[in-house]
Amino acid sequence: MIWPSLLALTSLPFIYAAEQDDGCEEKVASTWFAGWHANDGFNVSDVPWSKYTEVTFAFAETTPDVNTLSFNTSGIDSEDVLVQLVAAAHENDVDAKVSVGGWTGSLYWSDNVGSAENRTAWVKTLTNLVSKYDLDGLDFDWEYPGKQGIGCNAVSTNDTDNFLAFLKELRENPIGANITLSAATSIAPFTGSNGTALTNVSEFAEYLDFVAIMNYDIWGSWSATVGPNAPLNDSCADAAYQAGSAVSAVRAWTEAGFPSGQLLLGVPTYGHSFSVPQANAFANGSDTLALYAGFNSSVHPAGDAWDDEAGFDVCGAATTAGGLMDFWGLVEQGYLTESGDAADGVPYVFDNCSQTPFIYNTTTEVMISYDNAESFAAKGQFIIDMGLAGFAMWEAGGDYNTILLDAIREKVFA
Repeated sequence: MIWPSLLALTSLPFIYAAEQDDGCEEKVASTWFAGWHANDGFNVSDVPWSKYTEVTFAFAETTPDVNTLSFNTSGIDSEDVLVQLVAAAHENDVDAKVSVGGWTGSLYWSDNVGSAENRTAWVKTLTNLVSKYDLDGLDFDWEYPGKQGIGCNAVSTNDTDNFLAFLKELRENPIGANITLSAATSIAPFTGSNGTALTNVSEFAEYLDFVAIMNYDIWGSWSATVGPNAPLNDSCADAAYQAGSAVSAVRAWTEAGFPSGQLLLGVPTYGHSFSVPQANAFANGSDTLALYAGFNSSVHPAGDAWDDEAGFDVCGAATTAGGLMDFWGLVEQGYLTESGDAADGVPYVFDNCSQTPFIYNTTTEVMISYDNAESFAAKGQFIIDMGLAGFAMWEAGGDYNTILLDAIREKVFA
């Protein structure tokens, strides 16, 4: 399959892809394991270990002290879970990594790399982490260098330059030189000092083994309409509905000089919920669900049992229910059958452009955009067609009976 909107790419990614597909390097099947969900019924023993090449623990969070990390994500101390995860990974010949940062845990990333003194201390903190837990690698989930993430992150116009300087110093360390390093990133390349995406990020490829493009949360409660959480493509949609996709993200990163063979496609096991009146939910009075439907932004539907409740975030800002619905939640709440298909009588539509489905509850008037097995299979084929390194799935516990994982693996490891 050739993706038309990518034909204008330079030849470099395709040359690199051919080298990767000779079988000289194994594709990467990666997932994040959310440490706090070990208290919610998804344990280390529940990970389908034989289906991953690496598993990344989330998160070790930054603190005001550059010498210290926190494992109290979501108010739960998950350090013991990390110990269990590393042991299980190594027993199953799977690499174990730790992700540093996260949405709530990136507050001090900018400070930690903001000076030569802090960078040296930060390298020591992270290499000590690797040694203490016998890690095979580190993942840097800084959300986001040079931009404000959650709302109270330290931010500097020099963030990206300082991040690169930190990576150089880390690679000069004997421990840092011999582990896998990856970064979970936006669909756009790193932000430069002028506040826009860099046009050349090739130097990062010298120090990072992989960049995992987080191609999800593209549309959500902040958007003007309902839209796909994780569109594979949007060049086939009207211009007003082109918010980003895997296709445009890979194009942006490779055109900025990052090799396709070092890119992982981030894929989600969850979807977003929207409050959509029935008058908006169906196209032109038909029984077919409308794409990009208008929704009531003042109503915030709750997701599944793992969804965030209304409250206050780490910055002290008031928050609403997250509205996140995991794939297992769609099954549990009766939207989907145990085989992952839409249940009888549940309105459903598959958008051929984004390669993602939408589903609707006519009683609660909640519409959900999510990924199913067909979505994951399409993304797996895209990974092969574009010569990407593999996939990174958020998160290990969100699937149901490995339906999504099996669908993408069937393409990537065919």
